[in-house]
Amino acid sequence: MSKNKKPQRFLFEDVLDFMKHNAEKSFNYKQLGAAMEINTEGERLQLIEVLETLKKQGFVVEKETGRYAIKQSKQYVTGTIDFTSMATAFVVYSPDEPDVFIPYKKTKDALQGDLVKVYIYPKRSGKRKEGEVVEVIKRNKTDFVGTIKVSPKHSFVIPDSHKLHVDFFVRNDSNKGAKDGQKVLVRIKDWKKEEDCPTGEVVEVFGFPGEHTTEMNAIMAEYGLPEKFPDEIEYNAKKLDVTITEDEIKRRRDFRGITTFTIDPVDAKDFDDALSIQKLENGLWEIGVHIADVSHYLKPGSLLDKEAVNRATSVYLVDRCIPMLPEVLSNFVCSLRPDEEKYCFSAVFQLDDQAAIHNQWFGKTVIYSNRRFTYEEVQEIIETGEGDYKDEIMVLDHLAKKLRADRTRKGSIFFDKAEVKFKLDENGAPLGVFFKTQKDAHKLIEDFMLLANRTVAEYLSKAPAEEEKENAKNRKPKKDTTGGPLCVYRIHDVPSDEKLQELSSFVARFGHQMNVGNKQKAAQAINKLLQDVKDKKEQSMVELLAVRSMPKAIYTTKNEGHYGLGFKYYTHFTSPIRRYPDVLVHRLLEARLHHASYSNREELELLCKHSSDRERTAAEAERASVKYKQVEFMEDKVGQTFEAVISGVTEWGIYAEIIENKCEGMIKSRDLKDDRYIFDEDNYRYVGRNTGKVYALGDKVKIVVMKADLLKKQLDFQFAEEASSEGKGSQDNSNRRKGNQRSKDRKR
Repeated sequence: MSKNKKPQRFLFEDVLDFMKHNAEKSFNYKQLGAAMEINTEGERLQLIEVLETLKKQGFVVEKETGRYAIKQSKQYVTGTIDFTSMATAFVVYSPDEPDVFIPYKKTKDALQGDLVKVYIYPKRSGKRKEGEVVEVIKRNKTDFVGTIKVSPKHSFVIPDSHKLHVDFFVRNDSNKGAKDGQKVLVRIKDWKKEEDCPTGEVVEVFGFPGEHTTEMNAIMAEYGLPEKFPDEIEYNAKKLDVTITEDEIKRRRDFRGITTFTIDPVDAKDFDDALSIQKLENGLWEIGVHIADVSHYLKPGSLLDKEAVNRATSVYLVDRCIPMLPEVLSNFVCSLRPDEEKYCFSAVFQLDDQAAIHNQWFGKTVIYSNRRFTYEEVQEIIETGEGDYKDEIMVLDHLAKKLRADRTRKGSIFFDKAEVKFKLDENGAPLGVFFKTQKDAHKLIEDFMLLANRTVAEYLSKAPAEEEKENAKNRKPKKDTTGGPLCVYRIHDVPSDEKLQELSSFVARFGHQMNVGNKQKAAQAINKLLQDVKDKKEQSMVELLAVRSMPKAIYTTKNEGHYGLGFKYYTHFTSPIRRYPDVLVHRLLEARLHHASYSNREELELLCKHSSDRERTAAEAERASVKYKQVEFMEDKVGQTFEAVISGVTEWGIYAEIIENKCEGMIKSRDLKDDRYIFDEDNYRYVGRNTGKVYALGDKVKIVVMKADLLKKQLDFQFAEEASSEGKGSQDNSNRRKGNQRSKDRKR
């Protein structure tokens, strides 16, 4: 992306946000363009159009000809709408203000994630802030995945998302030949004021539900994930000059003669980090953390760079990787494959035997990887002391454990939750479930990557004294008025007192005490708690609640530290093949090392927000693909009994997770028929009114799999003791479902 050009998708919200923060001033389009660094003629014309639109929609006023100001109003706010499963919604409009509750039927024509204008009702004493949507300013998305119902005259598409509460009307000449019951991608065309639902057109037919290809393509479409790179992007990637030249090597520090290797998963194709190790004459260990020099090939503003910006991250679905970079870069040119010379950007440390840093160096390098290790191979060497490069690996393991111990002392929180993986056949069908757990080999790599990320962030965050003196001497104006040098930070905020207190109160029911008096003690208390619950019935639920008590980590130019890791400074430097923020950090670091500048805070902040959003989307898509495979895996196990643990308790039912495969399903509250059960919200449990029987969070139970619904990606369970009446119960449930469907059809 060029230095000043703004991504078009951000401009509308950007102008609105800028004018809100300058509410007392008015601007003409030239002043506004200069302040926002909009310099091209095309962008200025776009800015004029945006200002006129904002004026028509009542957000700005034209105080005098050509001069605009934000319209002052205490009754209206703009924000992002977030629907609940009950068709009510909340509008998020300020980090410092409570969300606005939107009742059912007051959401107008808004859809999930839209930018909306909300009228806030006059506040009544003791009531939460409430309002109604009066206008949709900007659609979050226009394409949606759903199942088509075809009739002779027209069709309806019923969306998959539980946060979409309207169907899409489709004329049969716009359904692309879809057959009744198939999954499709529908695009909204319009939503007229007098109509109850929007009109759409089918743009892609995926096939019938339950088929592997259909479901995976539908997940990709639902989350806006591209199937492949455009031909133009592939062409540009293949014509890159990828030769290793003597002239370029002379500009780099040469590590080709130093022992270097990679450690990655057995099925990895892109190796973006390597470690080198040698003993120095001063008795210290020189450890090099070498990262693929993606920025050498990915030039700002190029077509390849724009595509990488748009994707922002690689996405790992259950059966495939959707890469950020074309394969020629991610799997070949930038992959640190063994027995090949590669350009890197490196962080090199001199460490003593206690892993204390005596010296550090950052810069461009050239390396030659001697060996490609898998995690399993390194783990065997750590456990047996035998194997290739055993001495080097044992030293690295020793130093990594020292770094880890230091992190523990400083408040780093350690979550060791197992990751669910599937073994798939050639058609994508799940053959089995296994769990990816963190062992010493994984932690070895993690600790050195954390070391590089932390020290790079700290280096970028502190302006060198000589630069400050030079600026003062030449009286150069400071471009960055918000203070401090530029860096893209990875921050993780402190959990709220309310969240910590909720966690403390919950675990107290299991006899665990937490001291959450301050930030440091809270981190230590969480670590102790995670150790205390190991192999106990409440382990799964406590780990889940501990994770949920934490805010989400995000990218930003404003440093607030990383609470979960216990670091004052932290960034992402070590995975530029699969994360765009790492590419930005490489460019910022190179600029600093050459006493130059790269980009500006406003543009970087926009890219940080975009990268954080894309990261969340990727995580949601990955979860959806895993959930689908879990349901598919359980499809032939209907009627079987399993040991499970109660993982969630809500007013509509009890969630249980099967212990042997981590597949989660629900026992609906209405299916608890041996007694009248009371939902005890405060204690996360159901209590039988007559028998006193208790189903509580963390309890081990036996469940029977009653249904595996591939359409809804949902498992229905029943407690084993209830399943004796399964025949009648299943028939009743079947009739009830048919009745609910008929009712739903009537509403449409």
